[in-house]
Amino acid sequence: MALKSNQKQLLIIVFLLAGAIVLWDTAVIYPIKLFVVMLHEMSHGLMAELFGGDIIKIQIDYRIGGYCQYTVPDSFIGRLLIASAGYLGSLLWGVIILIAAIRTDQDRKISLIIGLVLLVLSWFVIKTGETFGIVMTLGFALFMLISFKYLSNTFHDYFLKFIGLVSCLYVIIDIKSDLIDRSGVGSDADAIAEMTGIPSLLIGVTWFLIALVIVYFTLKYAYRKSKG
Repeated sequence: MALKSNQKQLLIIVFLLAGAIVLWDTAVIYPIKLFVVMLHEMSHGLMAELFGGDIIKIQIDYRIGGYCQYTVPDSFIGRLLIASAGYLGSLLWGVIILIAAIRTDQDRKISLIIGLVLLVLSWFVIKTGETFGIVMTLGFALFMLISFKYLSNTFHDYFLKFIGLVSCLYVIIDIKSDLIDRSGVGSDADAIAEMTGIPSLLIGVTWFLIALVIVYFTLKYAYRKSKG
């Protein structure tokens, strides 16, 4: 019996997810992890801009880390949301990419948008003068732009689903590793703990649970109806 469209898509997602898990510590996933770091730092910067601050520069590190240097707004709520924007923001970007790839047929255009966003982001990375971050950010941007021009919509459909899934999975793992397993090491949760007096471990656990709920409902929503 032929599978329905949404059943086929579910099998594709399961296959891509299994592939990501198998290849997790390989060079295949490494650039996508760095992409998630880019989204993380960009989210801090965008939230700072929203509250009247300015992005100064963004660093991307080969050890799959980074930082966003920005001017801090004179607002407790602003500083609280900026500190929260990294993990949750990068998760939401991953969710948006995944849902857009599943629910629309505009995959090539989505890749174009990602490439253009990374080109803009690279300006702030260039300000650090650090070769690795510059090469990775510009390289990922150029890859998305070149693939928009020359690769098929089928490639973009699979690739966007893959990076959306990896982004969601990596954020969940990263939250657990940085905020639960190793609390008190200068993370975003530690910054919030210092501002609010709430233990950073509790903040990490809360973010972890939020991330799990978001991913669950994302997949549930994405398959409510089959793709156009």
